[in-house]
Amino acid sequence: MKTTPSLDYSPVVAIWEVTRACDLACRHCRASAVSHRDRRELSTAEAFDLLDQMRALDPGTLVLTGGDPFKRPDLFALVEAAVQRGLTVAVAPSVTPLLTTDALHQLAAAVWIGGLFHLILAAFRRAPVADPAALLRRFSTLALVAVVTLVAAGTGLTLGYVDGLRGLVGTAYGLMVSTKIVMLGGLLLLGGLNRLAVRRLPPGDAQAPLRLRRFVEVELGIGLTVFFAAASLTSLPPAADVVTDRATPAEVVGRFTPRWPTLSSPPIEALPIDDKEAPRTDADRAWSEFNHHISGLFVLAMGLLSLLQAGGRVRWARHWPLVFLGLASFMLVRNDPGAWPLGPQGFWEGFADLSVFQHRIFVMVVIVFGLFEWLVRSGRLRAPRAALLFPLLCVVGGGMLLTHSHASLNLKTEFLIEVTHAPIGVLGLLVGWGRWLELRLPGLQNRLPARLSAGAMAVIGVLLLLYRES
Repeated sequence: MKTTPSLDYSPVVAIWEVTRACDLACRHCRASAVSHRDRRELSTAEAFDLLDQMRALDPGTLVLTGGDPFKRPDLFALVEAAVQRGLTVAVAPSVTPLLTTDALHQLAAAVWIGGLFHLILAAFRRAPVADPAALLRRFSTLALVAVVTLVAAGTGLTLGYVDGLRGLVGTAYGLMVSTKIVMLGGLLLLGGLNRLAVRRLPPGDAQAPLRLRRFVEVELGIGLTVFFAAASLTSLPPAADVVTDRATPAEVVGRFTPRWPTLSSPPIEALPIDDKEAPRTDADRAWSEFNHHISGLFVLAMGLLSLLQAGGRVRWARHWPLVFLGLASFMLVRNDPGAWPLGPQGFWEGFADLSVFQHRIFVMVVIVFGLFEWLVRSGRLRAPRAALLFPLLCVVGGGMLLTHSHASLNLKTEFLIEVTHAPIGVLGLLVGWGRWLELRLPGLQNRLPARLSAGAMAVIGVLLLLYRES
C-alpha cells in the first residue's frame, strides 16, 4: 500500500509536460504549444528514466500534460510504466480529435481481441455450456460493432500521424501502419468467415463446429500480433515528423525491383573486419546480399518440397526440414566474417564476443528447429502438441521480424532495410498459422491451409533471392 507522502519531501502534485505538440496550438497556451513534436523531446527510454526519478520524489499525483499528451504515441506506455512504479497518474489531454479517436481505437481493439480470448474460454471449452450458439451470435454482433469502430478510429489516427501517401510509403512509421492494415485485412477475412459460420449455427446446438473454433484461435493469434506491432509504433517517430529522412517512392520501388541474385561473394580481405565501428562499405553490403540470396535458395527449396508434400504424392518430400541443417551450416560460416572459420578470431575466442555468441546460439536453434520438425513430419514424433511448436515459432519469428529495428543506422537507411523485412514477416505469420490450421483441422479441411503455408515459405525464399541493400 502506498503511504501518504510527507509534504516536507514530496509534492502533492507533480506536473510533467510530456510534449509541446498540440493540434490546437492556442495563442494563450502557457506551454507555448506548437502543431508538431519537437525532436528534442525525451525518448521513451529517457521518459522511463525520468519516471524512476519521479518515483523517488514520490508525489501524491503525477499529471501528464502538454501540449496535448496524446501527440506522443508512447503515452499509454508511459502511463503503464508510471503505474508499475507505484505512481498515481492523471492525464490532462487537449480536447482534440486525437482524444476521442485514440480512446475509441483502443477500446474497440480491447473489445474485439480481448473478447476473443474470453470467447475461447467460454464457448469452446470441452465442458458443455448452455446454448453456445446464442453466445457466439451475441459476440459476433459485438465484434462487428467493435470492428467498425476500430477501422473508423484507426483511419482518423492514421490521418493524424501520417501526412499523406509519401509519409505512408517513405517512413518506418508508415511501413508499420501499412503492415497493420494488411494484418487487419486478414483478421477481417477470418472474422467474416466466422460470422457466416455463426449465423448458420442451429439454435440450441450444444457444440460449436471444429473449424469455427480453429479459425477463432487464428483470429486471436493474429490479433495479438497486431497488438505487438502496434506497440512497436511507440518507438518510432510519427511519419508527419519525419521530413528530411524520408525515402522517396522511387527508392522504395527500387528495393523490390527484380535483379538477378548475387551468387558470388566479395573476398574477406575487402571487409573491415578489424574495425567493428567502421561505417558500412560496398563490400559489406555485397557480403550481406550474398548471404541473403544463398539463404533464399535454401528457403525456396524447403517451400517447394513442402508444396510437394502437401500434394500428397511425393512421400520423400516430407524430409524437407533437413534442409534447415544446410542453412544452419551456411549461417555458421558466413554470419561473422571476422570469426572462425573465415576470420582471424579463433573458435573459442568468438564466444567472448556477444554478437558472435548470439549468432551461434541462433544457429543451434535452427538446427534443433529443423530436426524437431523433421521428427514430426516423418512420423517419428507423434505427440499432437509437440507438432504445434513449428507454427508457433514461425509466428513468433514473423512478429519479431516485423518489429526488428536497425537502430544504429539513420532513419532513411533503417527504413530501406526494414521495408524488405516487412513482407517476409507477414509471410512468416502465414506460414505459421497455415501450418497451425493444417494440424488442427480434420481430414480434407486442412489441405488449403497446408498449401498456403508451403506457398508462403516458397515466396519468402523468392524475396530473399531478390533482397538488396543498394
